[in-house]
Amino acid sequence: MTTPQPSDPFAAPAPGAPEQAPAPEKKKGGLLKKIGGIVVLVIVAVAVKVGLPHLTGDAPVHAKVGECVTVTGPDDAPKVDTQGCDSGKAALFKVAAVHEGTFDLGKCDQNKYSALAQQLGSDKFVLCLEEVAAK
Repeated sequence: MTTPQPSDPFAAPAPGAPEQAPAPEKKKGGLLKKIGGIVVLVIVAVAVKVGLPHLTGDAPVHAKVGECVTVTGPDDAPKVDTQGCDSGKAALFKVAAVHEGTFDLGKCDQNKYSALAQQLGSDKFVLCLEEVAAK
């Protein structure tokens, strides 16, 4: 009795031996699906980052000169809401100036106004606020 020898995978097939089927081709769309999935995730992340504050009402207010706003919440994350100047609410301020494209609080005269830096999307700005006397 003889021991069978392992076959050489690189040897040519014996004549009359059945041919092996070629390996199945890899799908070409797999890479496109992965890239598409990543693009979708990025779009969703940006939409949540930009849109969520607007839906919850936490987006900074880009008030105009002459409008009145209330400022509430902690100093590191104040919440600003527009109000009527005659509302008599606490913490009511009139916007005296708006400085676009900066977070420099020094743009406001510190002896006359309170300064509040805000960011709305990619826009950054500083509101110079004058306190409205309570009625």
